[in-house]
Amino acid sequence: MNQLVFADPDNAAARELCADAHEQLGYQAESATWRNAYLLAAQELRGGIGGSRAVGFLRPDMLPALSTEVVFDWLGVRLKAEQAGGLHWRIDWHFTDRGEVVAQNLENATLTQRLGTVSAAPDARVTTTRAAFDRLVGGSAGFEALLAEGAARVEGDATLPARLFALLDVFETIFPVVTPR
Repeated sequence: MNQLVFADPDNAAARELCADAHEQLGYQAESATWRNAYLLAAQELRGGIGGSRAVGFLRPDMLPALSTEVVFDWLGVRLKAEQAGGLHWRIDWHFTDRGEVVAQNLENATLTQRLGTVSAAPDARVTTTRAAFDRLVGGSAGFEALLAEGAARVEGDATLPARLFALLDVFETIFPVVTPR
């Protein structure tokens, strides 16, 4: 039935039959994980997708609890490598509220970092707080806004942090199920 629903999303009878099948599989599942997956599929087939769900650990209210290393690893995962090809720069981040420094390097379409050290010749040095950086990572503030309100200061090429965040992908937070038209 999944194939029929994907082939013809407007077929209400196929959607209902597929939802019934998922519902029965959910009632029979011994595993809570499978039960929840089946029942959610049935709910979405009947009523559509109810909007985006937060990506586990990256909710903005949870960012302060993550180590700086984990946050920077997440940035590396989000890099759109096809757009970063040919770019090379180094940004040093100084977090005054935590006393942390991070040397970040973009090269060969890869974003890497070294915590607790700085670059010999960075292209930009950013001084900010981890709280302001969390707003930037969480998407509630752009880098230009942080500069304008005095929450960040840059020495060197002030365009690099904003260019970096423009190279980061925003992942879909839900499984792509065809919604009824």
